[in-house]
Amino acid sequence: MKDFSSDGVSRRKFLQTVGGIALGSATVGLLPAEAQTVPRVAKSPQAETLVKTLFESLTPKQKETICMPWEHPKRSMVGANWAIVKPTISEIFTADQQKMVEGILRGVTSEEWYPRVLEQMKHDGGGLEEYHVALFGDPKSASGKFEWVLTGRHVTLRADGHSNANAAFGGPIFYGHAPKDTEDPSHPGNVYWQQAQQANAVFQALDGKQRAVALRDKAPREDQIKLQGKSGEFAGIAIGELSKDQKKLVQKTMQSLLSPYRPSDASDAMKAIEANGGLDKIHLAFYKQEDLGSDGVWDIWRLEGPALVWHFRGAPHVHTWVNIAKDAKLADGHT
Repeated sequence: MKDFSSDGVSRRKFLQTVGGIALGSATVGLLPAEAQTVPRVAKSPQAETLVKTLFESLTPKQKETICMPWEHPKRSMVGANWAIVKPTISEIFTADQQKMVEGILRGVTSEEWYPRVLEQMKHDGGGLEEYHVALFGDPKSASGKFEWVLTGRHVTLRADGHSNANAAFGGPIFYGHAPKDTEDPSHPGNVYWQQAQQANAVFQALDGKQRAVALRDKAPREDQIKLQGKSGEFAGIAIGELSKDQKKLVQKTMQSLLSPYRPSDASDAMKAIEANGGLDKIHLAFYKQEDLGSDGVWDIWRLEGPALVWHFRGAPHVHTWVNIAKDAKLADGHT
């Protein structure tokens, strides 16, 4: 077992930090609904605190393998199935460091969704320990900029403590799930299919003319998520053209999309949307392409606006690409 005292971080400090995240999660469930916002938001920085603790615990060899400069192009990359560094979490980290990684993941996901995310990774990649982590920047540097990135099959997820202040989630992210490589039309066991069901509830609420605008034949490439800015052209129907009741269904869809993530990241995403005109400026498009079972429950759909792309592909299984920024012109590039 690694001796943490030799690397400037004590085991006691590690346990205190991890314990703080666990306690924060447990406390939320005991509070009345009207009192939950304060502790849930207070929980948010703890993921980044644990990133710093992980960074301090690394040996020189570990740093050489997983640490890269802030400006490194891999920091802004996103993919459906990629290893940001070659060794897996189980191969590069000690048992205590793996607990830190678990704590970081718990910190950037919501209490409800953390076990579901673990379930997805177990199905798709053999468990969290088989995924990959890299660290960019240096929490102790003059700039203080740093970012933790988790990758593997159907995961690109970040924690950056607002080091990238323009981007929601610290940059483009990806999530998906494949209980079966080719799923049945009802997507049994897929933890993310409920999001498509909520989006399709919006489509069912549209009248004939609205459906004609919202429904397209062929979807753009799923990883085509470059932000277009205010002069962009967006497929589908503008949310601003919907009725009050229809807009409420769109709001429920956004709540479903953001529910896997900690409240602070969900809030940042909505602030970025508001900075670009709000939901009224977002377009929603559904695609006939790859309609599993030909049942009219659209497996592929896309939300897009000046500084947002949320592309959901449910065929043959779920792939979802997300890119949200406050200013599209300042958004990091991605591959």
